[in-house]
Amino acid sequence: MADNYLEKKMEEHRSGKNNKPSKRCTPTGTKPGTINVKFPQRRVFVTGGAKGIGRAIVEAFRRADCKVAFCDIDTKAGTATAQATGSQFHPIDVSDVDALEKCMTRIIEAWGDIDVVVNNVGIGNFKPLTEMTIEEFDYVMSVNLRPVFITARRLALHRQSLEAPNTYGRIINICSTRYMMSEPGTEAYAASKGGVASITHALMASLSPLGITVNAISPGWIETGKYEELSEADHLQHPSRRVGQVSDIARACMFLALPENDFINGENIVIDGGMTRKMIYV
Repeated sequence: MADNYLEKKMEEHRSGKNNKPSKRCTPTGTKPGTINVKFPQRRVFVTGGAKGIGRAIVEAFRRADCKVAFCDIDTKAGTATAQATGSQFHPIDVSDVDALEKCMTRIIEAWGDIDVVVNNVGIGNFKPLTEMTIEEFDYVMSVNLRPVFITARRLALHRQSLEAPNTYGRIINICSTRYMMSEPGTEAYAASKGGVASITHALMASLSPLGITVNAISPGWIETGKYEELSEADHLQHPSRRVGQVSDIARACMFLALPENDFINGENIVIDGGMTRKMIYV
């Protein structure tokens, strides 16, 4: 009886019958997609915080009563996010080493320290292998990977200089499921995110004496545009039966930032609705 029931349900799933998106759960909080956590006076720095996932992270930490500063190359979007959230906006290109280091220095001088760094900034530039130039490849690395090293190094240098140590610290690196799976023409992006995954556990080992945990989050399909325009097929291909939202990643950042979650360290948390675990044959 049980075998027949399971076989029937599997056939319905394969045929698409009764495959309707399940209702979203409402996490703890006042709105769907928010989490009710407070970190009074925690100091947070987010790279690439003007829009998309970055803006959601900025908004989440501001709702938690944190001081938040972020940088972005998009001046218009950055100004709008700062005004809407009450955060500090630093308009810089993170591929400029000097600009990024000076940005962090200004924030540390103003606040005394940074408690949480979220390395979110990233670009794609997908094109055929034979059409991508060496300069384009290097630029993707300078935006997606190198800032993770720069921000961690700058924070470590500051923490080493403190007379009274700060025993709380978090670095959260936004990676991607493309670090472990690829399509043609994604060499630069995949390589940069593979680097983010690897440098995460290297930094974990190096920063352990300073009390700083280092983790990564690998999003799958996170829709940053018009979510309501996605098709039923878009949602149902995911085992979770929906496409991801920016709030999914922001909540994970909040979770990793909880002081009691310091035993999670050096990890890369995949948030993709189950897609990388789904067996697919065509």
